[in-house]
Amino acid sequence: MNYGSALREEISRPRTTPLIGIYDMYSASIAAQHYGGFFLSGFGFAASHYGLPDIGFIAWPDMVNFAERLRLAFPQHHLLVDIDDGYVDSEVACHVVQRLERAGASGVILEDQQRPRRCGHADGKQILPLDEYLTKLNLVLESRTDLLVVARTDATEEKEILRRAAALAETDADVVLVDGVRSIEWISRIRAEIGDKPLLFNQIAGGKSPRLSLTELTELNVDVAIYSTPCLFAAHSAIDAALADLTFSDGRLPEANDGAGIGVRESTELLEKNISRHHRARSAVSV
Repeated sequence: MNYGSALREEISRPRTTPLIGIYDMYSASIAAQHYGGFFLSGFGFAASHYGLPDIGFIAWPDMVNFAERLRLAFPQHHLLVDIDDGYVDSEVACHVVQRLERAGASGVILEDQQRPRRCGHADGKQILPLDEYLTKLNLVLESRTDLLVVARTDATEEKEILRRAAALAETDADVVLVDGVRSIEWISRIRAEIGDKPLLFNQIAGGKSPRLSLTELTELNVDVAIYSTPCLFAAHSAIDAALADLTFSDGRLPEANDGAGIGVRESTELLEKNISRHHRARSAVSV
């Protein structure tokens, strides 16, 4: 299956395509019941895999391995992978892109930050000279076969945002992302600047960008919306609440068989779907 082409076809449809940020196989198993596309969020992966903030700790083999496991369990889902700055070096970026494409990723996001990097909605970001980033981006574009590539800028100064957005739209990148957009007005200005090039909008709870519905984003001619951390932050709240309740109840577990909670049966049934999807995909190929 050409996963890049499948994602291109999806985002060419009139309504904004949502991709949900997942941080491990279990969160992906839950998200798969609601959405047809995943975003392999650097924020979520750094938090879950290393217990560290999203400031450049991710090792590319770990992200490739995660993508491989996801693709085996979810053969039909879109997988957009955050590869930060391509792990610094251009040749490493190209190697990672080729590995991810072979692993079954649908696309990658390559940013123009320089080290030390920051979450796209954090303060203190520094960006590469535009020519240096474009050189890296073009090498990545040449190294892919079908993989979708999102060109991302983390520029924060107004003139530089528009300059970089226009420059990225002129490349062969499939989609443009300006991260940390602070207003609806600026979404419209960026949309006008990049012409017909597909536009991606990143939403994260507590971030700098406005909270917008898919209907509102469609009206703004946004083609893709990534939701970086809904699963991670929901897990944080739920785990904290569950353990507070366990403490309050003197260690007595809540009843899980009354339809109000999750127990062994519900969890096992969820995970068994990952096996059945794999078998269904193999059967479809062999027909």
